[in-house]
Amino acid sequence: MPAMPLSRRQARELLRRLPVNRRVRSKNPTARTPGRIARAVLLPPTVPAGVERPERKRNVGADYDTAWARSYPARFARVAILNAVMKPVIDLLATPTVSGADRLADIDGPVIFAANHRSHADTPLMMTAIPEPWRNRLFIGAAADYWFTNRITSPLSALIIGAIPVERQRVSRTAIDQSLKLLRDGWSMLIFPEGARSSDGWGRQFTGGAAFLSSHADVPVVPVFLDGTDKVLPKGRNLPRPHTTRVVFGAPLHPIEGEDSKTFTARIEAAVHRLADEDAGDWWTARRRAADATTPSLKGPDAGAWRRAWAKGARRSGGGRRRWPEV
Repeated sequence: MPAMPLSRRQARELLRRLPVNRRVRSKNPTARTPGRIARAVLLPPTVPAGVERPERKRNVGADYDTAWARSYPARFARVAILNAVMKPVIDLLATPTVSGADRLADIDGPVIFAANHRSHADTPLMMTAIPEPWRNRLFIGAAADYWFTNRITSPLSALIIGAIPVERQRVSRTAIDQSLKLLRDGWSMLIFPEGARSSDGWGRQFTGGAAFLSSHADVPVVPVFLDGTDKVLPKGRNLPRPHTTRVVFGAPLHPIEGEDSKTFTARIEAAVHRLADEDAGDWWTARRRAADATTPSLKGPDAGAWRRAWAKGARRSGGGRRRWPEV
């Protein structure tokens, strides 16, 4: 029996019903909304059940790469921010008095500036007080769990203050290697050996980071005493208030052959305490106390919180009328 011919309309209908030309309608009315399309483009693809999800590399915290912050465009931007924004603000709020900078005259090359830590104002104050040429080739060891927590603060910290992430809870080989490389390349470092800001105005125990880096990179450590920054921006306060500050640079310290990091750290801490005594009185009296091992400690008495606060008030008033009670 011969095949019956198809009309043009029947041929079009047959072609429309072929699977390749069939249009499937989604039962979900939001399947092609702009939000769903954006999520499909921006978010990573899903992983089938039973397949181990590959670990994504975090580019924040201790893993943040700050190499770009040492490029010439970033350095130019940092110098512009430092001179056009940071220095006028510090001069207005902190009114710093800088002394001891002449002790750096004989240094040729990079150094490690090790300062006590009382406030977030310490960093911009030091960045503006450190003399040239170290000021323009400076990087800062900053807490990774504070300054590099997300994708906004991380690049800002690297760009504005030249920070590299340093872990406070454990020793990071990445931060050590990066610091040593920069020091050997001619960059100077600003570090706060206390590791965190003081909560009651007294100092904290120095850690061995500055001593270790100095010994392995063969660069001197310059002790620095900062005073008054806890009045400008104390811990727990968000808005600064004007107050005078002082920056005292000490003579550079070099590691002694055979000296371990713990002993060198104790020397750095003692040097900062001597600078504080020198700033409170005079150079000769501070030297005599240092020779007699009677230099007042910045760590305060080993006592309860109320006694430490009482002693801090006595120290601020000069100790003329208040005496430590014998109990």
